[in-house]
Amino acid sequence: MRAPETSAIASRAWQVWGLEASVLVTEPSRLDAAEQLARHVLDAVDLACSRFRPDSELALLRESLTQGALVTPLLATLMESALAAARWTDGAVDPTLGNDLISLGYDRDFSAGTSGRSANDPLAAELSGLAAALLLRNRTVPGWTRISLDGRLLTVPADITVDLGASAKAVAADMAAARIASELGCGVLVNLGGDIATSGPAPAVDPAVESPLAVAAAGHWQILVQDTPQDPAQQVSLPAGHAMATSSTVKRRWQQAGAQRHHILDPRFGLPAETVWRSASVAAPTALEANAYSTGAIVKGHAAVPWLRAQGISARLVDQRGRTVTTTSWPAVELAGVGSHG
Repeated sequence: MRAPETSAIASRAWQVWGLEASVLVTEPSRLDAAEQLARHVLDAVDLACSRFRPDSELALLRESLTQGALVTPLLATLMESALAAARWTDGAVDPTLGNDLISLGYDRDFSAGTSGRSANDPLAAELSGLAAALLLRNRTVPGWTRISLDGRLLTVPADITVDLGASAKAVAADMAAARIASELGCGVLVNLGGDIATSGPAPAVDPAVESPLAVAAAGHWQILVQDTPQDPAQQVSLPAGHAMATSSTVKRRWQQAGAQRHHILDPRFGLPAETVWRSASVAAPTALEANAYSTGAIVKGHAAVPWLRAQGISARLVDQRGRTVTTTSWPAVELAGVGSHG
């Protein structure tokens, strides 16, 4: 039995924000335009909220935000999305951990490498001391609950450094996919470092292929779910218009004073979350939701599985021994889709 053949898919990949971005379209002639649209969305999101560039809107308004300042519609959307992710995850995903990340050495774009400053480094000690004093005072009150967003009026306390990294990446994937499908009239899949958003029709299945799998694959994108080559792989069918995200404790790691760090922090302590899971993958209607629940699962550790099931979230978690646990409607391995993957 052969795997079902799909219509021609064109793809393009490049590096952005220290990760791989890629665009797949169902109309090869639209590929160049799709890439340009995706890059435009990513540039706009970066300029709005990057904590690594001094000319971002978030950086330029930092002092004004302590008293409340009007922000652009894009930054308001990104901030609103981050606060929504915090609500959905009971604060496990918190956009106010910038000071913690800086004190841990994650103080520049990952493509430039983290500083990984040692605790003995004078500047690191100064940053850590300042962050510790401020955070200790307010740790009992979740940082995200101290942010106010009323329409476009954003207020951020002076002791908080906003980091929208994860949620903004997911929103960018959602926005890029929606814009490409709308303006170019084709099916599209946008992948930003594991945050996958789709819009428009999925690749068509060749009706001449005689295979019972063809019906199951029609209207779906075929996704290979695998965090690293050392992790178990599974290929699944993602319905057109849906999204998926994978959060990992294996990638984006660095050394600080002899200790291994990773970028997903537990807001309760301001430290990397316990590595119960190597990765967590979630399928959802939007990349924002998928990213929120996959990141929340990493932070919640052993409590992730009952939490995801209670929320009705379709997820696949891989533990440190390479064993997988799935929730809700995530397909069993033998029922996974077959075909080309994005």
